[in-house]
Amino acid sequence: MKIKTKLTLQNTLVVATVFLLCITLIYLISEQTRSRTFFHDLKSETVTKAHLFLQNQVDAQTMQSIYLNNRQFINEVEVAVYDTDFRMLYHDAIQNDIVKEDRDMINNILDKKEIEFYIGDYQAVGLVYHFAGKDYIITGAAYDGYGYANLQALQKTLLLLFIVGLTLLFITCYFLVHNSLKPIRGIVREAESITAQHINKRLPVRNEKDELGELCMAFNALLERLEKSFNSQKMFVSNVSHEMHTPLASLMAELDLALQKERTEQQYKDAIQNALQDAHRMTKLIDGLLNLAKADYQKEQIKMQEIRLDELLLDTRNFILKAHPEYHIELIFGQEESDDDRQITVRGNLYLLNIAFSNLIENNCKYSADHSSFIQISYWDKWVMVGLSDNGIGLTEMDKQHLFTLFYRGEQDKTIEGHGIGMALSKKIIHLHQGNITVHSAQGNGTTFLVELPHI
Repeated sequence: MKIKTKLTLQNTLVVATVFLLCITLIYLISEQTRSRTFFHDLKSETVTKAHLFLQNQVDAQTMQSIYLNNRQFINEVEVAVYDTDFRMLYHDAIQNDIVKEDRDMINNILDKKEIEFYIGDYQAVGLVYHFAGKDYIITGAAYDGYGYANLQALQKTLLLLFIVGLTLLFITCYFLVHNSLKPIRGIVREAESITAQHINKRLPVRNEKDELGELCMAFNALLERLEKSFNSQKMFVSNVSHEMHTPLASLMAELDLALQKERTEQQYKDAIQNALQDAHRMTKLIDGLLNLAKADYQKEQIKMQEIRLDELLLDTRNFILKAHPEYHIELIFGQEESDDDRQITVRGNLYLLNIAFSNLIENNCKYSADHSSFIQISYWDKWVMVGLSDNGIGLTEMDKQHLFTLFYRGEQDKTIEGHGIGMALSKKIIHLHQGNITVHSAQGNGTTFLVELPHI
């Protein structure tokens, strides 16, 4: 079911329910008014007839004759008169006896002085009438034919009004909802025109303060994020293709060259060694790309634990020195050790933090003449800070601006093996852990990375 139909039915149903309640209330109030009015008229006519009888202005036989003759044409009141000892003094039609008085009813009337009640569709009254110094019990009953006829006519009128009103209400609601949802149809058409080739298009925002304007702005913000992600993905695929093409082409060239003619054993060994080096470069590139993909996970998707940074850096140092014994890595505490281990303990993923600091340490060692890295740990306020310094060649202003750009390599990096992934990966991992990373460097004066992570 479309929203337009659903809203029309819902609005019609709600208003129709209120309309029906109002009509029902009108009917009930009309019935109540009819009943009270007829009881009042019934009481007056009952008293009038009883008074005529007790004054002897009209004899009983004449009154009974009038009652029986009038019943054929109008809803005549049937009156009965009793004394306080329950002796019947007068009755319009004892053979009909609508009220059927008994001793309990007489006592009830004497006790309450006046009662009103229904006998089927008939309304009846009973009251104590004081005349000539004596109390009499009089009852009267009649059928309100005229009132019920008017009530039935009102019922038909209200029913017709409800049906006609409901029909008009449905039509009105349909057009109101149709006009209200018209801007949404325009938004849908605009959204359908946005494709991968035209992802730079945005929805028009006519009124920023209404709900549709907020929807358009939220959708445009989503498109903005998607466009950035889409462009980054295209650039990533392009760069990956380029980076992987070089070692693959080199590997294929070495193997093709080895197969062109017979060679000596040493030449075959050299060809295999060169191919193996290209394969290792491919493996490092693939590992870097996989780690980069992991760093793009949401924080909730990554297993986190409490990690002491000094222990993590010691493990990282030992791991790097096993692979590169020529490196010199020195770990320094900037402050006296605190009794509170929490000041150098962070909540993070051990594997990813290990990769981030490994890349930074190896970057120090690769770009310094003595292959050294000096690591200093300190803490302040809610942060634990790690500085990683070298006395290497330093960075140009251009290199500093693009250092953390994926696949970027400076002019002076061409002689050093790498793929331009490590720095971008380290930054992503640090940001994933709610931290910050900055670089301070000048050409010929070495480079210092400053990493800040929130401690527990």
